This record gives sequence, structure tokens and C-alpha cells, in this order.
Amino acid sequence: MTPILSARGLTMQYPGSPAPALDHVSLDIVPGESVAIMGASGSGKTTLLHCLAGILRPTSGAVTFAAAGGPVQVEQLDDGGRARLRREELGFVFQQGLLLNELTALENVAVARMLGGVARRQAEAEAAQWLAHLGLAGMEHRRLGELSGGQAQRVAIARAQVTGARLLFADEPTGALDSTTSAEVLGLLLGAVQQGRTLVVVTHDPEVARRCARTVVLRDGRVVADSGRPGPRDVAPRPTTAPAAPADARAAAIAQHPAGGAR
Repeated sequence: MTPILSARGLTMQYPGSPAPALDHVSLDIVPGESVAIMGASGSGKTTLLHCLAGILRPTSGAVTFAAAGGPVQVEQLDDGGRARLRREELGFVFQQGLLLNELTALENVAVARMLGGVARRQAEAEAAQWLAHLGLAGMEHRRLGELSGGQAQRVAIARAQVTGARLLFADEPTGALDSTTSAEVLGLLLGAVQQGRTLVVVTHDPEVARRCARTVVLRDGRVVADSGRPGPRDVAPRPTTAPAAPADARAAAIAQHPAGGAR
């Protein structure tokens, strides 16, 4: 199967650092996989995610993404091109959600469609469908301070999917949650995989890794273990049919432009 994302010889050297954050990392991810990237703090796992997602440009090496219009060499794009790629093709869920405090849950999700030129009424209708699908019906007009951590992560998951993104990146999405809520949030992310999306998740949590189909372990910027693709280890109950985004969806969430270093 042709990879949806392929990395070859990725190296990342931060100025002033004596050792590279990434040291010739090569990796293929195929459509429909759920891949956990693990490693100690400073192993380079978040740097790897950011290079794969076009948030950072690696010092050397290549990242190829199988975009809808054909293969894209991510590291060769300028800042604007990489931003468009993130808006149009990728979805993001982070530990703190990176949602906008001044907006309601509905607005946080709808803005991802509105930035792509969708009319507000349509964008909010689609956002409401996704929020209901993720168990937040009736909470659309609450702001972040009125939501629990797990509810806020559901908003972030809705925002990541409302654009129709085929590839989701999650960086410690359960790191700030209790064990019960963590399991629920992970179940929602794995549910997205069951609906045909691909998931790459950075995590310290071995339980998160266990429930993913594949685990890649980094140490000192290198891949030291890769469980391969033996098939799903966790088969969560298939959720009800998700609302479908229009095939021509081209949008982005404002929070899909973070910057960060190695973890």
C-alpha cells in the first residue's frame, strides 16, 4: 500500500544544541494506521511530529505527503505552502487543545470551515453536527472555561475532523486528563481511524501506545524500535455515522499553527 506519509533521513539540528533532535529518521505511514510515537523527554518525538506535519522544516531529509492532488514534498514548501497544507489536509489535537478561549465550542469548530470560505451559517451547522456526534449536544455555546478537560478535547477533535482531514496528528492528547477521560478521548481518536482516517499520536502513556496498531520508539533522535503493522490492537465500538464534510472542504483551525521543540 502506498504510504500516506513518508519520511526519509530526517535530521533536525537546533542552534546551540550539541546533538541533533532527529538523527536520520526514516518512516512510512500507510492510510488507516494508528501509530504511537513514544520516547523519553528529549528523545525527539514532538520534533518528529512537527516535521512530519510541516510545522517545522527539518535541517535535512525529505517528507512526502500523499495529498489529494498528488504527492507533496513537504520540506520544499515555503511557509505559506506548509500552512496551506496544514489547513487543507491535516488535523491537529494537542495536550491543551490550543482552542480559542474567547470563542464558544461551536465557534472554535466552525472557524476551521470559515477560514476556508464557507459561510458562517453552514460552518456552524457542520460544527454542531460534529459536536453532537462527539457527545457535546447542548454545549455548543459554552466557552472553554465552562467545559471540562475531556469536553475541551472533544471540541479539539471535532475541529480536527470538520475539514475532512485524512491525517490526524495528536501530541499528548490525554496527558492532562484522568484515566477514565483519557480512555474516552483515545476511543474517539481511534474511532476516527475506523472511519478511514490515519492517526499519528505522540505519547508517554504505554496504554495509549498499546491501543494503537503500531508503536515507534525514539531514543536520542533515532528510531530504536518499530512494531510494524500487525493490525489494530484495539477495536473500539464503531461510532455512529459521522457527519460528512463536503469533498471540497478547504479550511483550517487557527490553532493548527503551533511551534515547539523536542520532547
